[in-house]
Amino acid sequence: MRDNVVSPVRASSTAAPDSRIVIIGAGIVGCALADELTARGRHDVTVLEQGPLPAPGGSTSHAPGLVFQTSPSKTLTAFARYTVEKFNALEVDGLSCFNPVGGLELATTPERWADLHRKAGWAASWGVRGELVPPARCKELWPLIDTSTVLGGFHTPDDGLARALLAARAQLERARRRGARFLDRHTVTGIERQDGRVTAVITDRGAFPATHVVSAAGFWGPVIGRMAGVDVPLLPLAHQYAKTKPIPALKGVNDPRTEASKPILRFQDRDLYFREHTDRIGIGSYAHRPLPVDPFAVLAYDEARARAQDMPSSLPFTAEDWAPSWADSRALIPALRDAEIETGFNGVFSFTPDGMPVLGEAPELRGFWLAEAVWVTHSAGVAKAVAEWMVDGHAQTDLHACDLHRFEDAQRSPAYVQDRGARQFIEVYDVIHPLQPMDQPRPLRVSPFHARQRELGAYFLEGGGWERPHWYEANAHLVVPGGPERDAWSARHWSPIAAAEARATREGVALYDMTPLRRLEVTGPGALAFLQHMTTNNVAKKPGAVTYTLLLDEKGGVRSDLTVARLAPDHFQVGANSPADLHWLRRHAPADVHLRDVTSGTCCIGVWGPLARDLVQPLTRDDFSHEGFGYFRARRTHLGHVPVTALRVSYVGELGWELYTTADLGLRLWDTLWEAGRAHGVIAAGRSAFDSLRLEKGYRAWGQDMTEEHTPYEAGLGFAVRLDRGDFLGRAALEQLPPPTRKLTPLLLDDPAAVVLGKEPVSVDGAPAGYVTSAAYGYTLGHCVAYAWLPPLTAGTAVQIAYFGEKVRATVADEPLFDPKMTRIRR
Repeated sequence: MRDNVVSPVRASSTAAPDSRIVIIGAGIVGCALADELTARGRHDVTVLEQGPLPAPGGSTSHAPGLVFQTSPSKTLTAFARYTVEKFNALEVDGLSCFNPVGGLELATTPERWADLHRKAGWAASWGVRGELVPPARCKELWPLIDTSTVLGGFHTPDDGLARALLAARAQLERARRRGARFLDRHTVTGIERQDGRVTAVITDRGAFPATHVVSAAGFWGPVIGRMAGVDVPLLPLAHQYAKTKPIPALKGVNDPRTEASKPILRFQDRDLYFREHTDRIGIGSYAHRPLPVDPFAVLAYDEARARAQDMPSSLPFTAEDWAPSWADSRALIPALRDAEIETGFNGVFSFTPDGMPVLGEAPELRGFWLAEAVWVTHSAGVAKAVAEWMVDGHAQTDLHACDLHRFEDAQRSPAYVQDRGARQFIEVYDVIHPLQPMDQPRPLRVSPFHARQRELGAYFLEGGGWERPHWYEANAHLVVPGGPERDAWSARHWSPIAAAEARATREGVALYDMTPLRRLEVTGPGALAFLQHMTTNNVAKKPGAVTYTLLLDEKGGVRSDLTVARLAPDHFQVGANSPADLHWLRRHAPADVHLRDVTSGTCCIGVWGPLARDLVQPLTRDDFSHEGFGYFRARRTHLGHVPVTALRVSYVGELGWELYTTADLGLRLWDTLWEAGRAHGVIAAGRSAFDSLRLEKGYRAWGQDMTEEHTPYEAGLGFAVRLDRGDFLGRAALEQLPPPTRKLTPLLLDDPAAVVLGKEPVSVDGAPAGYVTSAAYGYTLGHCVAYAWLPPLTAGTAVQIAYFGEKVRATVADEPLFDPKMTRIRR
């Protein structure tokens, strides 16, 4: 067995060298995590497994092993790339744990063929080798297919088949050699805790003291979570997999040890995939109805065997669901027309509401970690990231989209997890637009203005469970004929009304519903010192000041960006991004600091545009002039009958205020502003115009434009870092950073009619150089604006953006692109 040597890294307080770590589950994730932890010097690792080793009966034991690296998620792609790299270097009994047969996705519809062009763009953006190939090349790669309806394919030569059980065994044996112990036939029955920390894992064969426990139990994750008092938002679902009897056309083609020589084949237009098993073909189907599985009712290993099940995760094959998939398989692969199914089962694995893993330390119980909803494809990459997180306090890969704290309370109900998890299964092979919302459950969260928005014909999309207007049909009369024509893809979830709303904001005044913006209340005697330590800018200003600042991790990566308003000496209102921000602050907060999420009980309207002051000033006795209420200032006041907290900030680059009040008074605030604004031509404007305006000003969106993988200086946010005012979290790392080798770079597309949407690869002088983060048409500028991670480039440098296979020319620009002297926002 070949052994990858991983240098131990410095321990952190997260999992000290003397920590006792217990991992629950010896599937591919648990074994990989034990390997990664012991490689980093954590030798007191125990892995508990209820089934027998090396095939304990979970999802790993039946996994077909498909590893497709390309994903719209940069993070998932990074996980898969590491999995390929690691498994390629592992052997068991002279057999590699990975067979790099490649992957081939077929398109039989114009929509799918266009989507494969988009997927090829992701591959180029994330560094995966891939190429679009014509039907003839598809036939060369898979001679058994009928290409009469095939328009083309996407070939990824480095994808392949993971031998999941062998890979688990290889990593298990390496971890054992470093001191880890693996105990099978140990069923976990409880999690002991004291003073909010985990202390032990209880099994049917004794207790195991622990300072850190990791649930890597797969679809049993909710069962373990309940023992710990922790919600695990995943839904186990059954997925059909069948294997044919021997196919004459495959006789003698494949080595029985390696099993396959042809690429993994995906026929996503029919929700099917195929792989070789020597002289047989394995077929997986997502075409059937969702088949939820109750993890609390899954049989134990011995019970399953007693009932003639192969293992707990392999449920009986539902033949009634199979017929359409079998017909589609035979149509694509004529060699199957005389074939028969030899075996079939419904394999259980996990889905989450957003299709991403669930990783991190539970806020309810310190020392209790989740590494759940992880497929074989991403297993080694996830294990590496979680091990880094536990040992160093942070991972090298951005994990915000996998962080278990990303879910709102409204997204954690069993009903929500079931609805969205089932929908993830249905859509696993669908062509999904980046703005496409799920249908159910909607509406879930609405602002107090929802009724008025519906009256104005709002077109709602959804984020974080919130209904968010993207434009209003009431503004259709403001549309000016002309403007660039959009292609069918970029025209989805878009309207020319957005251009009218952006123009109305620049020329008049508009109301924006900012209620989904997260609001935290930070109070107490230690509030100021705490925020000074946690953030990069100087928030020690007089009450009434507003400060834009950053949260960093220990390595200097941008965890989030915040707007901090000091309302009183010991009272701050913080505009944050996600529930993870609240968790991060809470875990660092001393006893004399109180944090509260006030989002649901409050609401916010952004009043922006050159006529914003004309609208607001008559409603209050306070002075809203520039001299009386300066930029980045805060004030408590009344507008009409409504008490508000007014912040003079603007995310669209125009004069105006964010106006906050309690949810019960929200509708009154809207009506007050609307009535006062009639004389000034006020409109309601949506998120589509908002994104256009904020990109014209170069305002970053955390989680999209920058993440923990980026430093403030790379992201163009060095102005929010004050190194002259004392220590703060992440400062030491910033002081040791070398000059940036990449920067978040503004681009203007050369063709006024061209658009891109985000995640497209960018080339410089014909060579891959980076990728687009955010993009939107700049209606004021008359060109599409894109921000991209690129090497440092001077303004005027020509680049090319690949959009559905077409090279779109763009030019590096100076920022801000609009109103560089900030005259409009400071008047």
